[in-house]
Amino acid sequence: MSTDPRENVWIRHVTLLLTGQAFSLLGSNIVQYAIWWWIVMQEKSGWSMLLATLFGVVPQGVVSIFGGSMADRYDRKRLIMFPDLIIAAVTVLLSVSFATGWANLSLIFAVLFIRSAGGGIQAPAVQSFIPDVTPAGKLLRVNSIYGIINSANLIVAPATAAVLINIVPLWSILLIDVTTAVIGVGFVALIHVPKNTTTAERNVGGNQGEATTVPSGEAHPSVESHPFVAGIHRTFADLRDGFAYTMKHPYLRGVIIGDALTCIMSVAPMNLTLLLMTREYEGIDLNLGFVNLTTASDKLAANELGWSIGMLLGGALMSSIGARVLHGSRMQMRMAACAVSLVGLSIVGLGVAPNLLVYLVIDVVSGVASAMCLGPMRTIMQSESDESMTGRVFGLDTTMTTFALPIGMLVFSPLADVIPIGWVFIAGGLLTLPGAWYMLRISRFDIERA
Repeated sequence: MSTDPRENVWIRHVTLLLTGQAFSLLGSNIVQYAIWWWIVMQEKSGWSMLLATLFGVVPQGVVSIFGGSMADRYDRKRLIMFPDLIIAAVTVLLSVSFATGWANLSLIFAVLFIRSAGGGIQAPAVQSFIPDVTPAGKLLRVNSIYGIINSANLIVAPATAAVLINIVPLWSILLIDVTTAVIGVGFVALIHVPKNTTTAERNVGGNQGEATTVPSGEAHPSVESHPFVAGIHRTFADLRDGFAYTMKHPYLRGVIIGDALTCIMSVAPMNLTLLLMTREYEGIDLNLGFVNLTTASDKLAANELGWSIGMLLGGALMSSIGARVLHGSRMQMRMAACAVSLVGLSIVGLGVAPNLLVYLVIDVVSGVASAMCLGPMRTIMQSESDESMTGRVFGLDTTMTTFALPIGMLVFSPLADVIPIGWVFIAGGLLTLPGAWYMLRISRFDIERA
């Protein structure tokens, strides 16, 4: 009986991958926060901050559509490393421009655009590469640990950026991302995964790749004399096939639609927490013993820290107990559905909290629930997808969740100006529950694959 070749070396490979990503994400997040805060302090303009957000977020959603296809067709390891190197190069350019005094908003927005677009290629590649180096039975644990790394970054990065931006010039902060990117690439480069048949077919160098990587089985038209046209045709064929494949698979469809609905209904109100703090808790102090929350910035920092601590706790729970208990996609889907319900109820709780202390406790619970969603969702997408389709599935999920946030903001932000802000949180939380019900209902289907 053949054994999984990943069993013998998976711990080394996963350690290298996650360590590399930890460095890369930390540097990227520190620089992202520093750039955004520099724009706010220099421009003091909501319009400039809106543009910075659009250039820093939307490109990733757009590029992820194609990044997922690339992760299925090309070498995933290189797709993880190359964006980091390109982002490091443009960040060096921005650093030099600040050091020499000719930096401007247009250049900053261009760099934010490239950084975000690079993430649209890298994110699906990382999620698709994890099952390449991880045995199927260890996926939930690895995904949960990856979630812990992300959560830790959400704690360390803003705090580090806040300290650095007050004591050193921005051009030197930008070089942090360059350093961590090189370190991250170095760790990933040490991973040596034997090429199996599917991987060989996915690579560009394979002569038969054009024919074998089309899931629908349809041959592409003969357009070899026009490689650019052929590439565009192949990409859109991949998008069509990836969408059709995902929507036909009950568990994949349930996770992606449930994830998008949760982002629209719950994540959008969560982005209004600054407004909630300003309106509901202005002038209200909270002495926690080890710290006294007095200013609006103190309370906002406590809000971010509470949610991130919750994410750490939830990720630890999933990587330990969850990895031993949640066997099979059916159980993982049910866990994700229950966690989405808890996310919705916690958002309602934030809107009706009687005081700041209760609010912060609920905030931690919301973080725990969010982590309990992410681990099972990622594991389902990895384990239920054919290897040749994993990148497209994650690309579709990244695109839908990225665009879900601005769509939700377009709905909830105007409401916050015409109705009490607490009602917005109540509405968003309650509207999340149908998405949880949909995922729970989906878990009853396709039982033979669970």
